[in-house]
Amino acid sequence: MAGRLLLRSAFRATRTCRLGVIMLDLFTSYNDFSLGIPTDEEQATGLEKIIMNAMKEGTDPYNMMKPKEYAGSKTDAHLVPSITNKRIVGCVCEEDNTAVVWFWLHEGEAQRCPSCGSHYKLVPHELPH
Repeated sequence: MAGRLLLRSAFRATRTCRLGVIMLDLFTSYNDFSLGIPTDEEQATGLEKIIMNAMKEGTDPYNMMKPKEYAGSKTDAHLVPSITNKRIVGCVCEEDNTAVVWFWLHEGEAQRCPSCGSHYKLVPHELPH
């Protein structure tokens, strides 16, 4: 709003002075609206830019997306990210089951769920900041 007012007053001032043609050319080249509105990626800075770049590369910095599904066998275990060397995991063994089986998952080889036998493996995860 203030920019438009300033531009209008400068335009009117250039019409009255002798250097109006030169000043008008300066204002029209400065005020090029063909570039359009900047996108979110162009405006982002700091941590927001890091997150947007990570999402563009296909990585998920804060585990916001649904995890990939694995078979749960010993060779294709469910991957559980952790920033420490152990993590507690909850397994819903059957689809319509209401009880959750909780167990500790430690770093190293894949471990089995004590109830259903699905395998889980702890993988290291670093926070983006």
